[in-house]
Amino acid sequence: MSSVPVVEIEGLSSVFRSAGRKSVVHNRLDLRIDSGELVSIVGGSGSGKTVLLRQMLGLERPAWGRVSVLGQPASEFGAPGAASRVGMLFQHGALFSAFSVLENIAFPLRELRTLPADLVRDAALVKLQMVGLDSTQAHKTPADLSGGMVKRVALARALIMDPPLLLLDEPTAGLDPDSADEFCMLLRSLHRELGLTVVMVTHDLDTIFELSTRVAVLAEQRVIISGTPQEVMSFPHPFIRDFFHGERGRRAQTLLHDSPK
Repeated sequence: MSSVPVVEIEGLSSVFRSAGRKSVVHNRLDLRIDSGELVSIVGGSGSGKTVLLRQMLGLERPAWGRVSVLGQPASEFGAPGAASRVGMLFQHGALFSAFSVLENIAFPLRELRTLPADLVRDAALVKLQMVGLDSTQAHKTPADLSGGMVKRVALARALIMDPPLLLLDEPTAGLDPDSADEFCMLLRSLHRELGLTVVMVTHDLDTIFELSTRVAVLAEQRVIISGTPQEVMSFPHPFIRDFFHGERGRRAQTLLHDSPK
C-alpha cells in the first residue's frame, strides 16, 4: 500500500442547521483509505454515509476537520482539472435524459474543451465497451435502457477521465439479483484491472461480502470500526448485530460461501 493515503479524514465534524436547530452528523470522525482498497461504508439511516462521499468530492465542507483526497484538500476540487481525479457513480445513475448514451459518457471530457471531438468520441466508445456494452447502444437515450444498463453507462461516465479514485453511492440499488451480481462482477474486474481505489456506500449485504476489502461502519457520529468484513462482524455493537447477524446477513454469508469464485 502507498505510504500516502488516497483518502485521509481527520477530526471531521459535520453540522447542519435548519429552522434554528443544529444537527451533528459526524463528530471527530477519522478514516484512512489506502491505494487499491475497495472500502464499503455502512451505517444506519442518518449516519451520514452520503454526506461523507459528498465531502470527499468537495461538494460539502465540514464544520471542522480535514478531508484530503489524493494528497489534496477536497475543498480544492472546484479548481479546473482537479475533479477529474475522482469518478462518481450516483445512486440512480444521474444520466442526462436528453443526451444519448455516448453523449452522457463523453460529457465530462467534452466539458474540458481541450480535445478534438473525434478523440472524445473514441474515448467514450472505449469506456462503453469497458463496462460490457457495445456500440449498438451508443445512440440510445437513457429511457431506452434497463436499470442495469443505466448503471453501466453511469459507470463508464465516471471512468471517462481515468480517475484513480472511484466513489459509488448504492451501486446495486434498484437492480434485480441477476443484474446486481453481474454489476458486482464488473466492478471487481475493473477494480483489479485498472488498479482503482474504490469507496462505496451500500446497504446491500451481498455486495459488501462480494467486493469489500474493508468495511467502515458509521455509528455514534464516527467510524466505530474499520476492518475486513470478518473483523467488523466480530465487533460488539447493536448496529453490527442487527445489520450483519440478522436473517439477511446470514443469508448473504451463506450465498457467498456457496458461490464459486
